[in-house]
Amino acid sequence: MTQLQDIAAKVRSKNAGPFWLTIDVFCGTDEVFQRVRQGLHTDEIARLFRIAPDQIKRFDIAELHVIKLSLPRPTIQGISADRDMHGASFAEIVKTLEIST
Repeated sequence: MTQLQDIAAKVRSKNAGPFWLTIDVFCGTDEVFQRVRQGLHTDEIARLFRIAPDQIKRFDIAELHVIKLSLPRPTIQGISADRDMHGASFAEIVKTLEIST
């Protein structure tokens, strides 16, 4: 199997307000987009971040070859327990997911 970072052009994460994160998977081509679309499972993202799958909002944007995932932050941005104010480190976790197809 292949890790997401091996085929995606870029994976990034960022804040989507103080309560949400957004993870963007830029695929670059339609071929890669289709492969990631079929092989990146929302249930796996939920398991990875220890949340219920129905808490993830997923947008597969074919015209841009992008998959966008929005999920609740594990801590509210800016509180003393927050170790990533910008939400950038979450992409590093997602990059290592195995793509099954």
